[in-house]
Amino acid sequence: MLVRLNKFIAESGYCSRRKADELIKNKKVYVNDVCILELGTKIDTENDKVVIDGNILKKPQENIYLMLNKPKGYITTNKEQFSRKATIDLIKEEQRVFPIGRLDKDTEGLLLFTNDGDFANLMMHPSHLIEKTYIVETDSDITKEKIYKLKNGVDIGGYITREAKVRKISKNRLEIVISEGKNRQVRRMCQAVDINVINLKRIKYGNIELGNLKLRRLQIFN
Repeated sequence: MLVRLNKFIAESGYCSRRKADELIKNKKVYVNDVCILELGTKIDTENDKVVIDGNILKKPQENIYLMLNKPKGYITTNKEQFSRKATIDLIKEEQRVFPIGRLDKDTEGLLLFTNDGDFANLMMHPSHLIEKTYIVETDSDITKEKIYKLKNGVDIGGYITREAKVRKISKNRLEIVISEGKNRQVRRMCQAVDINVINLKRIKYGNIELGNLKLRRLQIFN
C-alpha cells in the first residue's frame, strides 16, 4: 500500500506530520538506506524500510488515545537530556506515543497522548480553532476591566491574542477558554493585565474533559 511518507511517520507514533516534514527537510529520514528530500514522497508500507536517527519505524497495529492528569514539575517532551522529570515517564505503553500540544512545567491538568498523527494534527493545527479550557487561581484583584481585556485580546509580546471566553468563578479563580496555542499563553495573558497566577490547570481540550481523573493517572479516550 502506497502512502505519503509524512503520514507513515505520524502513524508510526514517531511524531506529528508537521514534525515529520521538518525531519525530511533536515535530511533525517531514510527509506531503504536512501536519504529522502522530497516532502511528497510515497512509500510502500509493506516493503519499504523507514529509518530516523537509527530507529526503524513500523506502522502500529492500532491507534492509541490517552489522557493524563499531568502534575506540576513535569515537562512535556519525548526526549529529555537533562534528567528532568518528563510526562512521557508516566506513560507505560509499549507502542510509542507523543503528546498533543504541551503544558509547561508548572501547569497541571489534561494532557493528551496518541500515535495517530492525523488526530494530533486536527487537534493542534491553528486553523481548526480547538478550544482549551483552563482554571486560573490568583492572589490578585480580578476586576471587570481585566476580564474585559482578556476577553477582547491582549498583547503577549508582539502578538495580540484572539478573543477568549473568560468568566470569574470566585474571588480568586477564573475560567479562561482559548482557541490558540501560543507558548505559555494563558500565563502571558494574565501577566499582561497584572493578574498573578499562583496555579494553572487545564480541564478540557476540545470536547475531552479531565473530569475526576487523579494526578499521574492515565485513561483511554475515544
